[in-house]
Amino acid sequence: MLTTTILALAGFGAGALNAIAGGGTFLTFPALVWLGVSPIMANATATFAALPGYAGSSWAYRRDIQAGEGPSLTALVVTAMLGGILGALLLLVTPEDLFSGVIPWLLLMATLAFAAGPALLRGLLASGRHLPDAVSLTLLLLVSIYGGYFNGGLGILLLAAFGLIGMSDLHRMNGLKTLASLVLSAASVVTYSLAGLIDWTALVVTGLGCTAGGYVGAHMARKVQDTALLRTFIVTVGLVTTIVFFTQANG
Repeated sequence: MLTTTILALAGFGAGALNAIAGGGTFLTFPALVWLGVSPIMANATATFAALPGYAGSSWAYRRDIQAGEGPSLTALVVTAMLGGILGALLLLVTPEDLFSGVIPWLLLMATLAFAAGPALLRGLLASGRHLPDAVSLTLLLLVSIYGGYFNGGLGILLLAAFGLIGMSDLHRMNGLKTLASLVLSAASVVTYSLAGLIDWTALVVTGLGCTAGGYVGAHMARKVQDTALLRTFIVTVGLVTTIVFFTQANG
C-alpha cells in the first residue's frame, strides 16, 4: 500500500511539474529506484510513464506544430525516432553497475541544464544564429539519442537545440519539443518493452498518477504567472537527488 501511494504521488507530482515547468523525472526516477526497481528498469519505466503527458501536450500544441520555421515534421519525426531507438539500444548494452555509476552525472547534467535553461534559451534566441540543415539534424539526433538513453532534462535540451538551429517562435519550439519527446520516447519504450525492461505494475500506478497530474497541472499552468519559485524547487530536488545518488555510488 505504501509503495503504491509513493508511486502514485510521485507520478502525480511529475505530471503536474511537466505540465507547468518540466522536471518530472526528478520525482519518478528516484522514487522507482528507492522502492527497489533496478536503475535501468526504473529509467525505462519512468520514460514510459511520461508518454501520456507528451501525447497530451503534443495535442495541445497541434496548431503550433504545423508548418513554420525549423525542421520539417517528417525530418523531425524520423530523426527523433532513430535517436530514440539508438539511445534505447545503447542503454540495453550498458552494464547495470556502469549505469548506476553514470546516473549521478546524468542527473547533475539534467539539473544544471534545467537551471540554466531560461537564460540559455534567451541567449540563443537573441543571437539570431542559424545552423546548416545537416548540422541541425545531427544536433537533433544527438539530443534524441540522449533522450532515448535517459529522459531527464530532455525538454530543455531540445529547446536549446531548436534555439541553436535558429528558431525564434517559442510556441512552435515548445510544440516541436513535445512532438519530438513523444516520438523518441515512444520509440525507446517499444525497445525497452521488447527487452523486458518495463516494471508493468509500477508503470500502471505511476502512469495513472502522471496522467492525473498532467491534467491538473495543465489547468494550474494557466494560473501560474511566475514559475521562478517552482523552478527553484525543482532544481533543489534535482540537486538533492544528485547528491544522494553520488553518495550511494561512492558508498
